[in-house]
Amino acid sequence: MDALVGVTVADRAIIIDDTLVISDLHIGKAASSGVQLPVGGGDNMVKRLETLCHVHSPETVVIAGDLLHSFDTIPRLAEETLTRIERTAGEVGANLVVTPGNHDTLLETLWSGDLSPEFPVGETVITHGHVEPETTAERYVIGHDHPTIAVEGTRYPCILAGDGMYNDADLLVLPSFNDLVRGVEVTELSTEEFLSPMLTSVRELRPIVYDTGSGESLQFPTLGELRRQP
Repeated sequence: MDALVGVTVADRAIIIDDTLVISDLHIGKAASSGVQLPVGGGDNMVKRLETLCHVHSPETVVIAGDLLHSFDTIPRLAEETLTRIERTAGEVGANLVVTPGNHDTLLETLWSGDLSPEFPVGETVITHGHVEPETTAERYVIGHDHPTIAVEGTRYPCILAGDGMYNDADLLVLPSFNDLVRGVEVTELSTEEFLSPMLTSVRELRPIVYDTGSGESLQFPTLGELRRQP
């Protein structure tokens, strides 16, 4: 699959060249229906990011949008978590870049680092995906839709990968890096129910699940094939 050439999948992240990409941290998201604990306290996300940084030693860490969740004032825990994320990237000498998403309404009041609506890595462009990109690329990496897949009754975060899926360019859709964000089960959605305007056709997208036990990524059949299965 061309979309995965030169890509390492790890946890809910990918590494392209020396760039580590995560998405949709939603730091500061309040408890919602069915969730009894506040979402986005950050301890687990920071620890997992620390592991990724120390294992892969990236030169750049890109957060592909929705670093924060929408709110009127900045929660104290959100500030603390962001400070820890900045420190984690700095410990391995990585530059931290954010491509703002639709929930990052107050990001500039808290963040003084690099902001870029679209961040290029070679022929790949990283962006949040809530609007169509201005930059032409051979491959796009986006977030926004929080994909998951159910396997034997258990839901797992997944990356969606497809060749030639957007204006003939390859496409990767990252899950939320926040393991308390439930996400959407992609085999149950029609194309019209996906949020990103870049997802105009989804049948040929292939879910990729990272197995934390084996440290390997597992490729599933395309969404079109999965939907035909009984």
